[in-house]
Amino acid sequence: MEKRQLVAPGEMVAEGGYFAGENVFKENDRIFASRLGLVEVAGNRVHVVPIKGCYVPYVGDPVIGRIVDIGMSGWSVDISAPYPALLPASETFGHRQPFPKADLAKIFDVGDLVLAKVIAFDRTRDPLITVKGPELGKATSGRVVEISPTKIPRLIGRKGSMISTLKKQTGCQIMVGQNGLVLVSGKSPEDERVAVSAIYMIEREAHTRGLTDRIQEMIRKELGGREFVSGKAS
Repeated sequence: MEKRQLVAPGEMVAEGGYFAGENVFKENDRIFASRLGLVEVAGNRVHVVPIKGCYVPYVGDPVIGRIVDIGMSGWSVDISAPYPALLPASETFGHRQPFPKADLAKIFDVGDLVLAKVIAFDRTRDPLITVKGPELGKATSGRVVEISPTKIPRLIGRKGSMISTLKKQTGCQIMVGQNGLVLVSGKSPEDERVAVSAIYMIEREAHTRGLTDRIQEMIRKELGGREFVSGKAS
């Protein structure tokens, strides 16, 4: 199969000296798709990127979540996964257990949006997350965009090329969660609107060629030819 070709479950995607990656299975020297998706080849490893799918946490993933409950020693956070995540009080800046529940609400309250990272998950317990680290913590401004988690790699691009293009051309700060939530913060509502439109366009057309050029052209038209240099419009 050609790279980024659409395949159905059971369809052969490779034959010969290839290794099976995610969403494929191997029989003898043939590799078959186990999900509907796009073929990807990395070296001699073949996998299929699902067209649709829920988010499954991996250790090290950056995520964006919403506080849904406050417990005795931490918070329950919705990270758009089949399982709620636990944010312990010990994983916040400068805080150690134990804390009164009322004090925890002063740090993060129900409904707050947090930028976090997955630090533990083994499918036998709920994911454990932390807000210790650069650019992590409570989100205080910006617009939240939700797309399919399977389209996040395309939004980021190879070596971060696509997300760098979006940041540079819209002048917006863009935080990407592997769980499909994206936080966009710009100097004006119009800049944010254009960035959000570009993100949704990437989600719709992730399987097509020449997408980067079309995204750049769309942004130029929407912003009336404005360009950003070092975060300033010109």
